[in-house]
Amino acid sequence: MSHANSNNVQVLSWTHHDPRDSVVFNAWGLMYQFKTETAANGQITTTLWRTIRANREDRVGKLEWGANGSLGRAIVGKNTTPMSDMCRLQGQGNFVRSFNGPDGYTYTWRPQPSSYDTLLQDSNGVTIAFFRPIRPSRCAYGDVYCELHFLGSAGNGTVTHPPMMDMVLITSMIYRYVTAHNL
Repeated sequence: MSHANSNNVQVLSWTHHDPRDSVVFNAWGLMYQFKTETAANGQITTTLWRTIRANREDRVGKLEWGANGSLGRAIVGKNTTPMSDMCRLQGQGNFVRSFNGPDGYTYTWRPQPSSYDTLLQDSNGVTIAFFRPIRPSRCAYGDVYCELHFLGSAGNGTVTHPPMMDMVLITSMIYRYVTAHNL
């Protein structure tokens, strides 16, 4: 499957090898930031911020990690969910993970067998987004380690708009983290 042939692709660059403390941006500027802090009691919390306009951000969600970096809970809007529900194992292996989107449908992250891409597929198996690791390259926001591609025509065009885009960012960050740490 060739993703590059899709006419309406939005590509976001993603900094840092640890996705819990990273920046996501495109040619127009900063779009999202994951900021991770450790409290005095040892609690690690990652907050996802969405840029609304220059000097204005909205908090999308907060991820409270468990002991030793294990999965804890996610607070997105007024909903609290175990992080494990945002990356449910599917089948054998550690690399196929699913979650329920804000529309109630199931979405699945899975490796593309013929490349290094990780696909996000809707409940019909249609690829709506994917992320691709790249050779680290320096830019104004830091070193870029991967790209997140949104196929704008997929999912009736809702993939690139909140709350779906927010959920894709959160679940892709969790996916990158759990696969890197074999959780």
